[in-house]
Amino acid sequence: MTIFQSVLTNKKVLAALIVAAIITICAITIPVVIVTSSGDGDPKPFVGREILDEVPLIDGHNDLPFNIYKVERNLLANFNLDSNLKEHAVWGQTASSHTDLPRLRKGKLGAQFWVAYIRCADTQYKDAVARTLEQIDVAKRVIAKYPDDLKYVTTAAGIMEAFNEKKIASLLVVEGGHSIDSRLPVLRMFYELGVRYMTLTHSCNLPWADASPIDDEPEAQLNNLSEWGHIVIREMNRLGMMIDISHVSYGVMQDVLKESLAPVIFSHSSSHAVNQHHRNVQDDVLRGLVKNNGIVMVNFYPVFVGGNTIDDVVKHFNHIKSVTGPDHIGIGGDYDGVGQTPEGLEDVSKYPDLFDMLASGNLTTGETFRPWTREELRKLAGLNLLRVFEQVERVRDNMLATPPYEDIIPFAEFERVGAAEQPCMTNMNIHKE
Repeated sequence: MTIFQSVLTNKKVLAALIVAAIITICAITIPVVIVTSSGDGDPKPFVGREILDEVPLIDGHNDLPFNIYKVERNLLANFNLDSNLKEHAVWGQTASSHTDLPRLRKGKLGAQFWVAYIRCADTQYKDAVARTLEQIDVAKRVIAKYPDDLKYVTTAAGIMEAFNEKKIASLLVVEGGHSIDSRLPVLRMFYELGVRYMTLTHSCNLPWADASPIDDEPEAQLNNLSEWGHIVIREMNRLGMMIDISHVSYGVMQDVLKESLAPVIFSHSSSHAVNQHHRNVQDDVLRGLVKNNGIVMVNFYPVFVGGNTIDDVVKHFNHIKSVTGPDHIGIGGDYDGVGQTPEGLEDVSKYPDLFDMLASGNLTTGETFRPWTREELRKLAGLNLLRVFEQVERVRDNMLATPPYEDIIPFAEFERVGAAEQPCMTNMNIHKE
């Protein structure tokens, strides 16, 4: 009998050899797995754009409805979002046109907040409410016109439902508190119409909140968030409407972070430390945002970014993450709302290139940075915003027993901002009582 046959017939010896073999294999493979999986938790190299097939890419701010107003007068009969608008005779020459369905699909977008915006300089204290309603209407009609691609949603769960159906979740927002005309009933009606966040100001100061340009005016009287402005925040919490503090002054940012019971958002802002523009967020506010559990969605506009390339935008992402960590950052490109976009992020088709760069850790200049991990990019793409949205909804649910706020803005707040004489407002007397 050979030694091999002897081993096979001796069960004890055979069992011992099998155990020894298993121990040897484990001793070799387990350290390899640990080394491969150590640090960031990524078992193998990956391409950043892969993330956009795993979780919805959510962009916090797109101004397409306002472009439709400017180019088409809100008439949709001859507007074809499913065509290549770069080849259109008019849209192709429009510097602020960055969005159509072919490019959205190429950009792997999972959800978009479509903005109902009207200029405060033209409409405040006049027809702001009516004009905003028109923009809500046109946004809804665009969504309804393309049911195979866009799905109207109003909840965090709705975003995931649309993503699972391979449609772009489409949500409505209002940019600028001038659109509610200092009236809480209008705010409530906007929520009923599907508005899920409101930017507290645009570029104009309101009777109840300062806009960011005031931070560049050393002699300006700062009102920050007024007493009635605090009521607006409470009513938005009660409704379940996200509070957007892009465009507001530094003082209003601080006041809102203290007042809000729910996480707040910056729907399209960047880092003040990287580029000292009043529209950007200072580091102490970012730290306050972490305590609030909110999110800043990074803007791509070169004037705010302080540079004209994708590299410049990535520096904002990296700095904000260094302050807040990966749980409080998202994307708010501001497409169709600006006349200039960075090289490498020219339109909505370019999101995958951004994720590739963040995953690689390499700028186009050859400069390197710490690559973003798969989980960090999943959070950036959409998981952070979904968490915030869900928390806002939970605060709403916890306030179900709270009745609607009925506070009328005091006349003194109009007086303080020099807006006491308003010929287009027919019921100013109720504010004096």
